[in-house]
Amino acid sequence: MGNTASGNDYQPPRVWKWDQESGGKFASINRPVAGATHDKELPVGKHPHQLYSLATPNGQKVTILFEELLEKGIDAAEYDAYIIDITEGEQFSSGFVDINPNSKIPALLDNSTTPATRVFESGSILLYLAEKFGQFLPTDPAERTECLNWLFWQMGSAPMLGGGFGHFYSYAPEKLEYPINRYTMEVKRQLDVLDKQLADNDYIAGDDYTIADMAIFPWYGALVLNEVYEAAEFLQAHEYKNVVAWAKRINERPAVKRGRRVNKVWGEESEQLRERHSASDFE
Repeated sequence: MGNTASGNDYQPPRVWKWDQESGGKFASINRPVAGATHDKELPVGKHPHQLYSLATPNGQKVTILFEELLEKGIDAAEYDAYIIDITEGEQFSSGFVDINPNSKIPALLDNSTTPATRVFESGSILLYLAEKFGQFLPTDPAERTECLNWLFWQMGSAPMLGGGFGHFYSYAPEKLEYPINRYTMEVKRQLDVLDKQLADNDYIAGDDYTIADMAIFPWYGALVLNEVYEAAEFLQAHEYKNVVAWAKRINERPAVKRGRRVNKVWGEESEQLRERHSASDFE
């Protein structure tokens, strides 16, 4: 049984007030208002696409797609990737807020258009790049819709995994039975949804590798490979055999290996790449 006593003691006040001391690991940067906290311009490289990100699951989605496009020989997909350290509040700089008023990574500026096009929300960036380059998104209307079904499934489901399960299992200042049970049940249901879908499909949306796989893998693939939250045993991830097999296949792709390194500044040094400006940066 978990510790539920402190949860049972709490009664919400009539009016909520911001307590800067609460919130666990990210209390120093979480706040109830939007907008910039400081003036700072973003760096700009030589390539058409300027990515401002961090190698979290949401950040990895976009760098994986960029690397997959380059793997196909699409030179027009070249990009510069600059790190945004969200633990230091860099997402609240005036330059970043201009590109993403929601102050979340990743954010993209496409300077190949006039004026430049800002793209924020990882799913929107995946869709934007897939449409721009005509890759990893089916053109058949039914197949395209199935791909987008799963892209939006990920966008709606992952907050339950990250902000729900991950927060209360790994980051909350105390372990509380009720939220951990609630979000564990939901994450296991989501894994079962994926496992059933992958029972008869090589990839999430069917026979072809698409942006749906790139969106879902950094969250759910990493989860079953025990690379986020160290919760694979707790969740009995091995039971979702189809998800595990799919995750291992995706993880072996050279572009995926590269994409997961971009803007990473933790873990094994050989897996880190603070900024990315050319293919030679990986050497």
